[in-house]
Amino acid sequence: MTSAASTSFTVVFTVFVIAALVLLVVTIRFLVRQASASKTRWLAQQEPLRQAELGTVDDADEEDDLEEEPDEMTALVLAGGSTRGAIQIGMLQVLAEHGFVPDRIFGSSVGAINGVGFAADPTREGVERMTQVWTRIRREDVYPQGRLHGPWLYLQQRDSVYSNSGLRAIIEEGFPHERLEDAVVPVEVVATSLTDGGERWFTFGPALDAVLASAAMPAIFPPVEIDGEKYIDGGVVDNVPIQRALDAGATRIVVLLCSPPVFEPPVSKRPVEGMVNALFIAIHARFVRDMARLPEGVEVILCAGPEGTTRDFDDFSTTEHLIALGRAEASEVVRRYGLGTIAYPLPPEPVPDIGPVGYEPPAASSGDTTAAVRDQAAGPSPSDAAAAAGPVTQPDPGT
Repeated sequence: MTSAASTSFTVVFTVFVIAALVLLVVTIRFLVRQASASKTRWLAQQEPLRQAELGTVDDADEEDDLEEEPDEMTALVLAGGSTRGAIQIGMLQVLAEHGFVPDRIFGSSVGAINGVGFAADPTREGVERMTQVWTRIRREDVYPQGRLHGPWLYLQQRDSVYSNSGLRAIIEEGFPHERLEDAVVPVEVVATSLTDGGERWFTFGPALDAVLASAAMPAIFPPVEIDGEKYIDGGVVDNVPIQRALDAGATRIVVLLCSPPVFEPPVSKRPVEGMVNALFIAIHARFVRDMARLPEGVEVILCAGPEGTTRDFDDFSTTEHLIALGRAEASEVVRRYGLGTIAYPLPPEPVPDIGPVGYEPPAASSGDTTAAVRDQAAGPSPSDAAAAAGPVTQPDPGT
């Protein structure tokens, strides 16, 4: 019995000694490899310093650094502007005719509608379909009149004066794809959150919901709920989303404004008009700040619409004239800056005299790049949210 126990102990002890030796060998090999790797990393870190001291930095390293520089990116930014968004259609016609296709598109309010439509099909045919939709729109299609209407509608206990069903039907007709990520050109649209008042950017998901949220003019259209959160017009927080384009890495930004870049508030004759002016000024201030903070090396080209030409936020009577004005502006910009892949050898198109009585179209304005824009940037097209003030009859400040 004692002999058997002694034999078992000997076997177990022998196995333990062998296992301990194997573990020791493995541990030593691991430590040696770690030390070797640490030495290699240290030498690699010291080599650039040594070369710098000797002034012998490899030219190949410099070439690699140059190759790592980011590529240039062209962004198209479409501002808000209610019915004046027809101006952008004329601009898009000219851009498409000359083969201009941006790398990214950013839209706010009516600019979201036009931007998503252009992103889906940035060709002459695609813009022509958008043009047909715009020219067929009548007031009743978007703002249907009930048996009772007037200023009292703005005092009702409801979240909006109008339903967005008409606008929904028009957008559905103009969009050839259902989701934002299905667009030919990557597109982003902004809306204002009613949870915290911040801006929310939609880059994927149902295109219709995102655009309806971005174009939900306060008090005019109801807020749009997406994933349990309600949103209103994106123009309230970012009517001209230049900063978003910069954050995405844009080095050249083409901006389609619905109104002049200079905003001059009209004289208020009633308290409600003063409220509207204050809203426009607040919206415009964001554009001014963004233009003032443009980084060096970024080129911004503005296509701007003229003053006037519309009577109210629900006026579609001048759509064709607005499209013609947009064409004239974009034609001059393309001629001057050579946007697109197709040369523009012709002079700017004349503006047809088909505007409202008493309105004289201004001479075609020229697109301004960074320095000039900073000097004149006193205002973008205000947000569609201006309509929240109700049926105010005053000169159109460029909503």
